[in-house]
Amino acid sequence: MFAMARIGSSQLAFPDFRGATRRIVLANLAAYFLLLFISLMFRERFPDILDGLSFIPSYFLHGALWQPFTYSLVHVGILGPFLELLSLWFMAGFLEMMGHRASWVMGLFITAILATAVADLALYGIVVGLGSSLRFTPITGTFGAIFAMLAVIGIRYGETQFMLFPLPIGIKAKYLAIIYTVLAVAIFVSSQGVSAFAQLGGGLGGVLWLRRAPGRGLSFTFSERWYGLRNQYYRWKRRRAARKFEVYMKSQGRTVHFDSQGRQIDDDPDDKKRWN
Repeated sequence: MFAMARIGSSQLAFPDFRGATRRIVLANLAAYFLLLFISLMFRERFPDILDGLSFIPSYFLHGALWQPFTYSLVHVGILGPFLELLSLWFMAGFLEMMGHRASWVMGLFITAILATAVADLALYGIVVGLGSSLRFTPITGTFGAIFAMLAVIGIRYGETQFMLFPLPIGIKAKYLAIIYTVLAVAIFVSSQGVSAFAQLGGGLGGVLWLRRAPGRGLSFTFSERWYGLRNQYYRWKRRRAARKFEVYMKSQGRTVHFDSQGRQIDDDPDDKKRWN
């Protein structure tokens, strides 16, 4: 089951398939068919391949450091991946439609994926420390990221009316996010569903991203900082060249002055030679 927003006079509508939404959905779709092809070519080894790509805390701690980045691309079955892709299309597309940049939405997705893995790893550490017999199953798919997007929509656009497809039932985004959270907590407490706890970690990652992330996304922030560092380097080179020039002119019996930015100061505006 997934939700559709009531936008304007339209009763049921998916957002445009563009930007980060398109990249996320197509990447997961390509990964699904690639794994399907691998399962047909390497039937006997495929379970080991899945374990290597899924997130398993014990594997990660023994060197499988790539798993936090690959597990979200692992989709098993047909119905589950179908619902995931539709939910990603709707959630990410809705955020882009509401004015969030593609880089911001992509940053939210990646943060939630990593936060899901961190939550699972933290729970594993607690369980091992306490000597509990809680059984950990491999984490796969993007439900943690979907929950993060739902949490962000519930906080930022809580009054938006959603339609629970295929049921003709309307519900506000904030209530849908609360219900999803309560269900995840109930599943974890009642049946020790580790994946439900991991999804809660993904939702928390989404909330932190909403509160702390720059509005234009990390890529814009990194590029701004890169250009800032580059400009600082160029200013430093200019100041160093100015100091060397001052020393040289002093050795020639002349005096010149530069400001803190390395620009020459005209001590005597009437002196066209700009030194004395």
